[in-house]
Amino acid sequence: MSDTLQGCKVAVLAVDGFEQAELVEPQRALAGAGATVHVISAKPGKIQGFKHVDKGDSVAVDKTFDNAKPDEYDAVVLPGGVVNGDAIRLIPQAQAFVKAVDAAKKPVAVICHGGWLPVSAGIVKGHTMTSWPSLQDDLRNAGATWVDKEVVEDGNFITSRKPDDLPAFNKALIARLSQQHQRA
Repeated sequence: MSDTLQGCKVAVLAVDGFEQAELVEPQRALAGAGATVHVISAKPGKIQGFKHVDKGDSVAVDKTFDNAKPDEYDAVVLPGGVVNGDAIRLIPQAQAFVKAVDAAKKPVAVICHGGWLPVSAGIVKGHTMTSWPSLQDDLRNAGATWVDKEVVEDGNFITSRKPDDLPAFNKALIARLSQQHQRA
C-alpha cells in the first residue's frame, strides 16, 4: 500500500446493477494508493454487482445520498453497468452530488454506462468524452464531443469505455488526484 493519496476521499456513486469490475477495481486501486473510498447509494446495506449480464458480488454501501456531502470528497467515480447507469441517472440526489463535484472542479471519473448520470445532470456540454459506444449519441445530444479512446481527460472529467480500460482509467485518476493533493 502506498500513501500517495493519504487524506484523499473519493465517492463512488452506484446502485444495484453496477458493473462489478468498474466499481471494485477503482475502489481497490484508490485504497491501495492511500485514499479513503466511500460507496454511496440510494439505500443502506449492500448493492448488487454484475459481471456483464451475470450476477456478481454485492458491495457494502458506506453512505446514502441523503447523508453524503459532495464537499467532503476530492473526486467522484461513476461506474457503469446498464442497469446501474439507467437507474442512477433518475435519482435527483445523485444528479445534485455529481453537479456539486463538477462545480467545484474536482475530478469526475466516469466509465462505460456511468456517463448517463452526468448527461442527465446536464454537465457534459463542451467536454470531450468517451464511453461504451452505445452512449455516444446521448453524449453528443447533450453537447459533448465523443471519441473512441481508452481514456480521455478533459478539464476535470476522466472517462473510459469499458472494463478493459480500467488500468489506464485508474492510472489517470490516481495521477490526477496525486497532483491535486500535492497542490493542497
